[in-house]
Amino acid sequence: MKITKTKAFNVFFKPIWESNPISGQILGICSALAVTVQLKTAVVMGLALTLVLAFSNLSISLMRKFIPRNIRIIIELTVIATLVILTDQVLKAFLYDISKQLSIFVGLIITNCIILGRAETYALGNPPFLSLLDGIGNGLGYSQILITVAVIREFFGAGKFFGFQVIPDTFYAAGYENMGLMVLAPGAFIAIGLIVWLQKTVSKE
Repeated sequence: MKITKTKAFNVFFKPIWESNPISGQILGICSALAVTVQLKTAVVMGLALTLVLAFSNLSISLMRKFIPRNIRIIIELTVIATLVILTDQVLKAFLYDISKQLSIFVGLIITNCIILGRAETYALGNPPFLSLLDGIGNGLGYSQILITVAVIREFFGAGKFFGFQVIPDTFYAAGYENMGLMVLAPGAFIAIGLIVWLQKTVSKE
């Protein structure tokens, strides 16, 4: 059997492109607007959500046979909140400046519909290994959109890449100006819209 035809392969790779949480399912848009002005914050946010999503899926899948259905949402939120708090504390300990820039958005991972949605629709009904792959796949799908939008916004909005200026001063001296729209929320909407359009076009072909 080819690896591309296995269930594990599809579970992992499908959310990266075909059913991407942001461009395919239009979930997690708020954080995509808020943390993509700079590439470094987008990378850290994507990594944080991927870790929380992967381990929440794994934890809930391991407990799925013991969770009473009438309190499952409470248990899921408790697991997710615990992981988010741990992630936030690690960021404050090792990446304090970026943690300050992300502000409340790391804490708001608790309410991110992607995480609770995967817990409800996948982790509760599938074994731990597949649930872990599903979490990592959806996290990477989310992260790649964040990073792509951040690259577009930081380059066109500030002329920088990872905080380093990449557009020469001679361009500015010649009259070049950064696109102020890209540092605002509408700029993120435009970037995400272009990504969705590109995905739908490529998928049809």
